[in-house]
Amino acid sequence: MSVTLDIVFAALADPTRRAILSMLLEDDMAVTDVAAPFDMSLAAISKHLGILTRAGLITQERRGRLKWCKLEPDALRAASVWMQGFGQFEPVNLDAFERFLILELGLEQPDKAEDESDDDDKSDQIDDAAH
Repeated sequence: MSVTLDIVFAALADPTRRAILSMLLEDDMAVTDVAAPFDMSLAAISKHLGILTRAGLITQERRGRLKWCKLEPDALRAASVWMQGFGQFEPVNLDAFERFLILELGLEQPDKAEDESDDDDKSDQIDDAAH
């Protein structure tokens, strides 16, 4: 099953799902054991596990009466390769890059409405984002 980067990054966007992946680094776990440290229902944990499964980050299988979760070791390979592509450049100033994108796309941030509107700031932000 080929999974897109969008699905993988969407799955990784949630802190609960990242915590589950960290737990599964140690060993396979029963769903009930995965759920134990979280203050949420088993149904909510099952939804998180379903998202991780659809993203290809884990697999689930029945072992006797229990459902077990297993981390897929190569699951993050495509995302890792994609992110490593940015390693050949200088570190990106993400705040400046965000401001640059907002200006280029003509969007305004609700909390920063007219803070940086003159052209000099725009050229500084473009320079910052490029370096």
